[in-house]
Amino acid sequence: MAEPLAIVFDLDGTLIDSALDIHATANKVFAARGLAPFPFPVVRGFIGNGVGVLVQRLLEARALDATGPLHAELVAEFVKIYEQAFDLTTVYPGVRPAIEALSAAGHRLAVCTNKPEAPARAALRHFGLDRHMAAVIGGDTLPRRKPDPAPLHAALARLGARRALMVGDSEVDAATAHAAGVPLALFTQGYRRAAPDALGARLVFDDFHALPGLVAHLGARLHRVCDPVQAGTGREPTPRPGG
Repeated sequence: MAEPLAIVFDLDGTLIDSALDIHATANKVFAARGLAPFPFPVVRGFIGNGVGVLVQRLLEARALDATGPLHAELVAEFVKIYEQAFDLTTVYPGVRPAIEALSAAGHRLAVCTNKPEAPARAALRHFGLDRHMAAVIGGDTLPRRKPDPAPLHAALARLGARRALMVGDSEVDAATAHAAGVPLALFTQGYRRAAPDALGARLVFDDFHALPGLVAHLGARLHRVCDPVQAGTGREPTPRPGG
């Protein structure tokens, strides 16, 4: 049996589809200031770089100052509401059985997200995924967030396994994995805007039910140790199973 992997998951757009709650929360905090609501596609297109960047982009879309006190106030109000905003959020189909199968196979699992750590942990608890995660790194856990590789490095250090895989859905996740020298499994149903082939993923899949088998296939061929401290680690070329 191949040595278990350290598998680090993104959260929003990968394990959970939270775009509707993010949209609703954004409109609540803006409405409280007498500001017009945003259409769903606009907010969804701004997801991925954390709450601070989301609010910055929304303020800029309204031609408002995104660098002053209003930005900080809206971020604080957003996080306060969003920490318990689960009414419209769903777990992607197949996530629970995939997580259980990967854990049962001995893989060490963690989450690395740009969502603030408290809302991330709250979401994992709400959906019963927290018991499988040995570490959770949020967008405010460290001074830097994805696509800087430091949060992924931190998650991998807590997991301890010598070989690693990141599972994500977006350009941010692809850049993070590349910077950390870790292969990427790309989930295509999330918040990605670029074509899948442009993101350099080792695995591409659109159904979480397929992920344990794809990981087993990949793990048997990952002979090289992934060093999460050394960005740009070389990886052996292997066939990329489709999703």
